[in-house]
Amino acid sequence: MLAKDDEEHPLPETLRVRFRDLVAAFVAGDFQLTEHALDAVSPLDAGTADFIATQVAAYVGQLVPLRDEVWERSTYRWMDDHWAILIDLSTTEDDVSDLALHAKLFDDGRGRIDVWSVHVP
Repeated sequence: MLAKDDEEHPLPETLRVRFRDLVAAFVAGDFQLTEHALDAVSPLDAGTADFIATQVAAYVGQLVPLRDEVWERSTYRWMDDHWAILIDLSTTEDDVSDLALHAKLFDDGRGRIDVWSVHVP
């Protein structure tokens, strides 16, 4: 059970595999999430997918699968009707980069994930 308070918390182990799979789809170039069957992850609209692809292409280093070190800085926080998730991504240059995945996790029985951005905060 994730906390519903005003604090930031580390992302629990139980969610990490879902985000590893999601980032693996981005690494494969599937920014709309249409080619990878990801349980309870919403496909991205073309505009959001293009924005994310542009941010990834402009960043120093190529996006790679998440390394274990990212979990030391990844967080979640309750935001009224969802948990806000922030995960620093891994690149060929950095195990933990400044490029971050921003997502919403909903308390809807399925744990639906909506990715709303990838950018440097």
